[in-house]
Amino acid sequence: MVSDVGVDMLIVYVVDNEKLIADTLALIFVQHGYRAIGFTNPLEALESAIAQPPAILISDVVMPEMNGIDLAIEFQARFPRCKVLLLSGQTVTADLLESARERGHDFTILAKPIHPKELLAEIGHVTA
Repeated sequence: MVSDVGVDMLIVYVVDNEKLIADTLALIFVQHGYRAIGFTNPLEALESAIAQPPAILISDVVMPEMNGIDLAIEFQARFPRCKVLLLSGQTVTADLLESARERGHDFTILAKPIHPKELLAEIGHVTA
């Protein structure tokens, strides 16, 4: 899902292997003035970012193709100005998060489900 707002708006990539979640979160951002694109495949998000890098990446942590922490690390390596927020409804993310911290990456993981107002507030914090 792609928004129709002007290109001068912040671009948000939402990556979740559940299409309904990716599209719903992208729609919430569009309704609040962002240009948002939802992806169900993290590798497609990486490929799209080459032509149109996002200002913000929001990704689920547990996905089949690539976990969200590895996706976030790859995004920050390729696009250092990209801010990252991770979402997870599973407890297995603690080990992945600790592994990332040992490699020098410190990501915020928000619990799913998350209220849209809380998610928008977090976006405000990372872009401030």
